Amino acid sequence: MGAGVYGAAVAASLARRGARVTVVDAGEPSRGTSGATFSWTNSCGKQPRAYHDLCVAGMAAHRRMGGDWYHEHGNLEWSDDREALRRKVDGVLDYGYEARWLDRAEVLDLEPDLDPNALPADGIAYFPREGWIEPTRMIGHLLSRGVDVVRGDAVVALERDDSVRAVRLASGRRLTADAVVNCAGPRAGEIADLAGLTLPMRNTLGVLVRTSPIAVAVSRVLHAPRVHLRPDEAGRVLLHSEAIDRAVSSGSAGVDRAAVDAVVDAGIALYPGLRDAAVESVRVGERPIPGDGLPVLGRVLALPGFHFAVSHSGATLSVHAGDLVAAEVLGEDHDAELSPFRFERL
Repeated sequence: MGAGVYGAAVAASLARRGARVTVVDAGEPSRGTSGATFSWTNSCGKQPRAYHDLCVAGMAAHRRMGGDWYHEHGNLEWSDDREALRRKVDGVLDYGYEARWLDRAEVLDLEPDLDPNALPADGIAYFPREGWIEPTRMIGHLLSRGVDVVRGDAVVALERDDSVRAVRLASGRRLTADAVVNCAGPRAGEIADLAGLTLPMRNTLGVLVRTSPIAVAVSRVLHAPRVHLRPDEAGRVLLHSEAIDRAVSSGSAGVDRAAVDAVVDAGIALYPGLRDAAVESVRVGERPIPGDGLPVLGRVLALPGFHFAVSHSGATLSVHAGDLVAAEVLGEDHDAELSPFRFERL
């Protein structure tokens, strides 16, 4: 249930193992949260250690799968709060995560189109194994791996007794099932309700500004004090900031133009060549965040046949965590990896 990064990853893994799989979505694949995400692959500052390790394994899974939608070009970060950044770097180094400090000249060797005046002289953290994915392309690939996809037909009921028996859709269609996997992202709590389960969620809204194609060499993810940005497909640039997230609220019809202009201006301050780009789109997405901030993955003891694959950090985790959940659906034991992320802890 859900055709975003998690639904596609779980479905492809199940199909690879020989299962007959149907993915159902109220809309179109990748048109929900997965299509409105910064899709940064990382384990930078993730706590506790089990979450960090799961994210590192998620990055490795992307690396193994390959695909030209996966870009591991690194992440550069600097902050007005240098001590907080230093603590984060020290923390990941203690975990054996790759990170190092760069000065202005070293950063300009990596990103020559940056304005030198926008950079501090030193104290710039570099995480070379981080990157991003193009989620729409990855989802399309995974859903082409022997999976049936039902589009534009929301799940409205689950039939269950001692286990899940069938799914009913808004169209009236009934799909029998040996198992169901809740990959519904920000709607995961609503699907859990249909199963008689309570999944606390504290979703947040995020805003992404996408430019038109522009001849500016942006190669890496950047986290600067006023803007986060990365390359996007076909020469575009994706911009985000915490300030623009605060410019929208639940039920908002749009994003204030002043907030959009502010994040674009912050991008131009870093890469002056962006002044020639137009704003091609502004997208508001709802980030799925379980109540304690950690993923909810795997089987539910109280309802055999019902499984979760829900988290923030879906771009990072989906391929690896989705594979673990799929394996568990078919009877494999992955409690060592999944026990910190069980539904029952909530």
